[in-house]
Amino acid sequence: MSQQQYPQQQPGWSGPQQPGYGAPPPFQPQPPKKSNAGKVIGFGCLGVVAVVIVIGIVSAVVGSGGGSTVTDKPQAKASTGAGAGGSQKKATEEPAAKKPDVAEVGDTITVKGMEDGSRLDVTVVKVADPAKSSDEFMTPDAGKRYVGVQFRLVNTGTAVYSDSPSNGAQVADTQGQQFQSTFADITAGPSMSADVKLKPGAKALGWIVFEVPKGSKAATVQFTMDSGFADQTGEWKLP
Repeated sequence: MSQQQYPQQQPGWSGPQQPGYGAPPPFQPQPPKKSNAGKVIGFGCLGVVAVVIVIGIVSAVVGSGGGSTVTDKPQAKASTGAGAGGSQKKATEEPAAKKPDVAEVGDTITVKGMEDGSRLDVTVVKVADPAKSSDEFMTPDAGKRYVGVQFRLVNTGTAVYSDSPSNGAQVADTQGQQFQSTFADITAGPSMSADVKLKPGAKALGWIVFEVPKGSKAATVQFTMDSGFADQTGEWKLP
Protein backbone atom coordinates (compact mmCIF):
# COMPACT_ATOMS: atom_id res chain seq x y z
CA MET A 1 0.00 0.00 0.00
CA SER A 2 1.44 3.19 -1.16
CA GLN A 3 1.75 6.05 1.19
CA GLN A 4 0.37 9.45 0.19
CA GLN A 5 3.13 11.88 -0.59
CA TYR A 6 3.04 15.40 0.81
CA PRO A 7 5.05 18.17 -0.54
CA GLN A 8 7.99 18.94 1.63
CA GLN A 9 8.04 22.25 3.28
CA GLN A 10 11.02 24.50 2.68
CA PRO A 11 12.76 25.81 5.65
CA GLY A 12 11.39 29.25 6.69
CA TRP A 13 8.18 28.89 4.77
CA SER A 14 5.13 28.47 6.85
CA GLY A 15 2.71 28.18 4.03
CA PRO A 16 -0.15 30.35 3.03
CA GLN A 17 -1.81 32.18 5.87
CA GLN A 18 -5.33 33.46 6.00
CA PRO A 19 -6.08 36.90 7.11
CA GLY A 20 -6.77 37.15 10.80
CA TYR A 21 -4.33 34.45 11.70
CA GLY A 22 -1.31 36.55 12.54
CA ALA A 23 -0.79 38.05 9.07
CA PRO A 24 -0.53 41.81 8.82
CA PRO A 25 -3.64 43.52 7.48
CA PRO A 26 -3.56 44.76 3.93
CA PHE A 27 -2.10 48.34 3.40
CA GLN A 28 -4.67 51.07 3.72
CA PRO A 29 -3.76 54.71 2.79
CA GLN A 30 -3.92 57.17 5.71
CA PRO A 31 -6.08 60.33 5.30
CA PRO A 32 -3.92 63.44 4.88
CA LYS A 33 -3.29 65.44 8.02
CA LYS A 34 -4.85 68.89 8.16
CA SER A 35 -2.32 71.67 8.01
CA ASN A 36 -2.36 74.38 10.69
CA ALA A 37 -0.89 76.95 8.28
CA GLY A 38 -4.33 78.38 7.48
CA LYS A 39 -5.11 78.80 11.13
CA VAL A 40 -1.77 80.49 11.74
CA ILE A 41 -2.31 82.86 8.81
CA GLY A 42 -5.87 83.57 9.99
CA PHE A 43 -4.79 84.29 13.53
CA GLY A 44 -1.95 86.47 12.15
CA CYS A 45 -4.36 88.59 10.10
CA LEU A 46 -6.70 88.94 13.05
CA GLY A 47 -3.75 90.02 15.18
CA VAL A 48 -2.75 92.72 12.69
CA VAL A 49 -6.33 94.02 12.51
CA ALA A 50 -6.54 94.06 16.29
CA VAL A 51 -3.29 96.04 16.56
CA VAL A 52 -4.53 98.57 14.01
CA ILE A 53 -7.81 98.99 15.92
CA VAL A 54 -5.96 99.44 19.23
CA ILE A 55 -3.65 102.05 17.68
CA GLY A 56 -6.65 103.92 16.29
CA ILE A 57 -8.38 103.93 19.68
CA VAL A 58 -5.23 105.12 21.47
CA SER A 59 -4.72 107.91 18.91
CA ALA A 60 -8.32 109.07 19.32
CA VAL A 61 -7.99 109.10 23.11
CA VAL A 62 -4.70 111.00 23.01
CA GLY A 63 -6.05 113.52 20.48
CA SER A 64 -9.13 114.31 22.54
CA GLY A 65 -7.63 114.11 25.98
CA GLY A 66 -6.74 117.00 28.27
CA GLY A 67 -9.39 119.42 26.96
CA SER A 68 -6.81 121.65 25.16
CA THR A 69 -6.53 122.11 21.43
CA VAL A 70 -3.38 123.06 19.59
CA THR A 71 -3.90 124.84 16.31
CA ASP A 72 -1.75 126.73 13.86
CA LYS A 73 -4.52 129.13 12.95
CA PRO A 74 -6.06 131.85 15.04
CA GLN A 75 -9.46 130.99 16.37
CA ALA A 76 -12.34 133.11 15.15
CA LYS A 77 -14.33 134.93 17.80
CA ALA A 78 -17.97 134.07 17.85
CA SER A 79 -20.34 136.93 17.23
CA THR A 80 -23.57 137.40 19.14
CA GLY A 81 -26.65 137.00 17.02
CA ALA A 82 -30.26 138.05 17.38
CA GLY A 83 -31.36 134.52 18.29
CA ALA A 84 -31.53 131.02 16.91
CA GLY A 85 -33.45 132.18 13.88
CA GLY A 86 -31.69 135.52 13.48
CA SER A 87 -28.83 136.24 11.15
CA GLN A 88 -25.29 136.24 12.51
CA LYS A 89 -22.15 137.76 11.13
CA LYS A 90 -19.44 135.38 10.09
CA ALA A 91 -16.97 134.79 12.89
CA THR A 92 -14.07 135.43 10.53
CA GLU A 93 -15.49 138.73 9.23
CA GLU A 94 -13.33 141.63 10.33
CA PRO A 95 -15.08 144.63 11.86
CA ALA A 96 -15.23 147.72 9.70
CA ALA A 97 -12.40 150.13 10.41
CA LYS A 98 -13.49 153.18 12.34
CA LYS A 99 -13.00 156.48 10.63
CA PRO A 100 -10.85 158.82 12.72
CA ASP A 101 -12.72 161.66 14.37
CA VAL A 102 -12.02 165.08 12.86
CA ALA A 103 -10.21 167.32 15.33
CA GLU A 104 -11.59 170.81 15.73
CA VAL A 105 -10.45 174.03 17.32
CA GLY A 106 -9.70 173.36 20.98
CA ASP A 107 -8.74 169.71 20.45
CA THR A 108 -5.29 168.31 21.26
CA ILE A 109 -3.43 165.85 19.02
CA THR A 110 -0.25 163.97 20.02
CA VAL A 111 2.36 163.73 17.29
CA LYS A 112 5.78 162.07 17.24
CA GLY A 113 9.04 163.19 15.72
CA MET A 114 11.77 161.21 13.99
CA GLU A 115 14.00 161.07 17.07
CA ASP A 116 13.33 158.53 19.82
CA GLY A 117 11.47 160.20 22.67
CA SER A 118 10.41 163.17 20.53
CA ARG A 119 6.71 163.86 21.10
CA LEU A 120 4.40 166.88 21.35
CA ASP A 121 0.83 167.50 22.43
CA VAL A 122 -0.39 170.07 19.91
CA THR A 123 -3.56 172.12 20.40
CA VAL A 124 -5.21 174.58 18.02
CA VAL A 125 -6.41 177.21 20.47
CA LYS A 126 -7.88 179.97 18.30
CA VAL A 127 -8.34 180.98 14.65
CA ALA A 128 -8.39 184.52 13.22
CA ASP A 129 -9.79 184.70 9.68
CA PRO A 130 -9.19 187.24 8.34
CA ALA A 131 -6.33 188.37 10.55
CA LYS A 132 -5.16 192.00 10.64
CA SER A 133 -1.49 192.87 10.40
CA SER A 134 -0.02 194.65 13.41
CA ASP A 135 2.54 196.34 11.17
CA GLU A 136 1.22 198.91 8.73
CA PHE A 137 4.19 198.37 6.45
CA MET A 138 3.63 194.58 6.23
CA THR A 139 0.42 193.57 4.51
CA PRO A 140 -0.77 190.60 2.43
CA ASP A 141 -0.13 190.55 -1.30
CA ALA A 142 -2.88 191.87 -3.57
CA GLY A 143 -5.87 189.52 -3.66
CA LYS A 144 -4.80 187.68 -0.51
CA ARG A 145 -5.52 187.81 3.20
CA TYR A 146 -3.93 186.68 6.44
CA VAL A 147 -5.29 183.67 8.35
CA GLY A 148 -3.91 183.28 11.87
CA VAL A 149 -3.92 180.02 13.90
CA GLN A 150 -2.82 180.00 17.56
CA PHE A 151 -0.95 176.80 18.56
CA ARG A 152 -0.02 175.50 21.99
CA LEU A 153 2.84 172.98 22.09
CA VAL A 154 3.62 170.80 25.11
CA ASN A 155 6.66 168.54 25.12
CA THR A 156 5.36 165.19 26.37
CA GLY A 157 8.39 163.23 25.20
CA THR A 158 11.74 162.47 26.79
CA ALA A 159 13.91 164.36 24.27
CA VAL A 160 14.39 168.11 23.98
CA TYR A 161 12.24 169.69 21.25
CA SER A 162 14.15 172.20 19.12
CA ASP A 163 12.58 173.43 15.87
CA SER A 164 10.82 176.22 14.05
CA PRO A 165 7.13 175.20 14.43
CA SER A 166 5.94 177.38 11.54
CA ASN A 167 7.99 175.25 9.10
CA GLY A 168 5.78 172.25 9.83
CA ALA A 169 2.40 174.04 9.62
CA GLN A 170 0.18 174.59 6.58
CA VAL A 171 -3.42 175.46 5.71
CA ALA A 172 -5.57 173.83 3.01
CA ASP A 173 -8.74 175.23 1.44
CA THR A 174 -11.87 173.37 0.33
CA GLN A 175 -10.36 172.79 -3.12
CA GLY A 176 -7.28 171.07 -1.69
CA GLN A 177 -4.87 173.95 -2.28
CA GLN A 178 -2.22 174.13 0.45
CA PHE A 179 -0.56 177.27 1.77
CA GLN A 180 2.63 177.52 3.80
CA SER A 181 3.14 179.86 6.70
CA THR A 182 4.52 183.36 6.28
CA PHE A 183 6.43 185.74 8.54
CA ALA A 184 3.90 188.26 9.77
CA ASP A 185 2.64 189.71 13.04
CA ILE A 186 -1.10 190.11 13.59
CA THR A 187 -3.15 192.03 16.09
CA ALA A 188 -4.63 188.80 17.54
CA GLY A 189 -1.50 188.20 19.65
CA PRO A 190 2.21 187.35 19.73
CA SER A 191 3.60 185.15 16.99
CA MET A 192 5.10 181.74 17.65
CA SER A 193 8.86 181.97 17.97
CA ALA A 194 10.90 180.91 14.96
CA ASP A 195 13.30 179.02 17.25
CA VAL A 196 11.47 177.06 19.92
CA LYS A 197 13.36 174.91 22.42
CA LEU A 198 11.34 172.87 24.90
CA LYS A 199 12.67 170.48 27.50
CA PRO A 200 10.35 167.62 28.53
CA GLY A 201 7.25 169.07 30.18
CA ALA A 202 7.76 172.60 28.83
CA LYS A 203 5.21 174.43 26.65
CA ALA A 204 5.01 177.19 24.03
CA LEU A 205 2.11 179.34 22.78
CA GLY A 206 1.91 181.60 19.74
CA TRP A 207 0.26 182.51 16.44
CA ILE A 208 1.31 181.14 13.06
CA VAL A 209 0.16 183.22 10.08
CA PHE A 210 -0.75 182.01 6.57
CA GLU A 211 -1.36 184.00 3.41
CA VAL A 212 -4.47 182.70 1.62
CA PRO A 213 -6.33 183.95 -1.48
CA LYS A 214 -9.36 186.05 -0.60
CA GLY A 215 -11.62 183.74 -2.61
CA SER A 216 -10.48 180.55 -0.86
CA LYS A 217 -12.25 179.04 2.12
CA ALA A 218 -9.72 177.80 4.67
CA ALA A 219 -10.83 174.26 5.58
CA THR A 220 -8.06 172.58 7.60
CA VAL A 221 -4.73 173.28 9.27
CA GLN A 222 -1.95 170.72 9.71
CA PHE A 223 1.08 170.42 11.97
CA THR A 224 4.07 168.06 11.59
CA MET A 225 7.19 167.89 13.73
CA ASP A 226 10.76 168.18 12.46
CA SER A 227 9.89 171.06 10.10
CA GLY A 228 7.33 168.86 8.33
CA PHE A 229 9.57 165.80 7.80
CA ALA A 230 8.18 163.56 10.57
CA ASP A 231 5.79 160.74 9.73
CA GLN A 232 2.85 161.81 11.92
CA THR A 233 0.71 164.83 11.06
CA GLY A 234 -2.05 166.41 13.12
CA GLU A 235 -5.00 167.94 11.28
CA TRP A 236 -7.80 170.19 12.53
CA LYS A 237 -10.97 171.40 10.88
CA LEU A 238 -11.26 175.18 10.71
CA PRO A 239 -14.56 176.98 11.43
